Amino acid sequence: MGRLQLLQLDSVPAVIRTQYMPGFSRLGPYDPDLLDRIAYTHDEWFETWCHEASLLPVEDEPLLRWSKDRARNGETWEGLARLAREDPGYVEAVLDQVRDRPLTAGELHDPRPREGQWWGDRSLGSLALDWLFRIGEVGIRRKPGFAKEFDLLDRIVPAHIRSQPAPSEDDAHRELLMRAAASLGVAALPDLVDYHRLPKRPAKERVLELVADGKLIEVEVQGWRRQAYLHPDALEPRSVDACTLLSPFDPVVWHRERGERLFDFEYKIEIYTPKAKRKYGYYVMPFLLGDDVVGRVDLKTDRVDGVLRVLGAFSEAGTDPSVVADGLRRALDDLAVFVGVGSWTVSGDNGDLIPALR
Repeated sequence: MGRLQLLQLDSVPAVIRTQYMPGFSRLGPYDPDLLDRIAYTHDEWFETWCHEASLLPVEDEPLLRWSKDRARNGETWEGLARLAREDPGYVEAVLDQVRDRPLTAGELHDPRPREGQWWGDRSLGSLALDWLFRIGEVGIRRKPGFAKEFDLLDRIVPAHIRSQPAPSEDDAHRELLMRAAASLGVAALPDLVDYHRLPKRPAKERVLELVADGKLIEVEVQGWRRQAYLHPDALEPRSVDACTLLSPFDPVVWHRERGERLFDFEYKIEIYTPKAKRKYGYYVMPFLLGDDVVGRVDLKTDRVDGVLRVLGAFSEAGTDPSVVADGLRRALDDLAVFVGVGSWTVSGDNGDLIPALR
């Protein structure tokens, strides 16, 4: 977690919730409760809006205050900003209830069912809590089932961190860009900007300043048309011996353009694509073997039958399918253990690797 510095959250539990996967992909099977204790029991990491909904170390809270200020000024989802403008009394009443005790949206005294189409399908209470989260008044701990429990951010982030002065937006961006560079090693500008989802134009100026200060090194990467930047402390490994499946939201592939530049791997998650139009499947995980993404697998954890189901499996162009299938068996063994079912089975017929896996 220290090396990644950020974990993206996602609510889809098709295999296992995505925040648990980066640790597995790097270390193999571990106890997911370890992450929950770090983040939600001991509050060593905290949930915030960064690379979408994310977990970051509580020590990083001052570096993200600029985004809370932008949200207060309306640079967030219009539905939230509109509620804050039109009914500030209700928002304050919701905050008062959180001051009394941590709670879920359903535990509000007056959750107020939605009023009008522009609110979507959420209660006004849920929207008010989301607004308070975006502006940094409240934080989130997760309960069983990934349910959000809201508490004052002051009770999640320690006082000695909250009392630190906020860096300027430019200084915060510079520090976050350096942290992204440290996690990525070598990266193009869009990769650095995407890591913490910084504003693109100001971030580009900050990168040029970091180069001028000697904190980032301009380099060329064979096959890249974009300028690349190297962190001074980045080390080139003698070899990479990976054999693992990646979450769709793993930093290796979460910025799709970077995945194409590094691996010639074109990737789109098809959760929101109608079933008849999906090419690979609902929840498809890239397969990393050695230093290359060589395949992808459509997977689902069936907890009723206690098995990991392979619905589709595909090798990438230019790979040896037999080699890919051999490695994939090992990766599926590990993943089945990690998600707590212990075995996997072929339950579909989509993809060239299915016969070998079956």
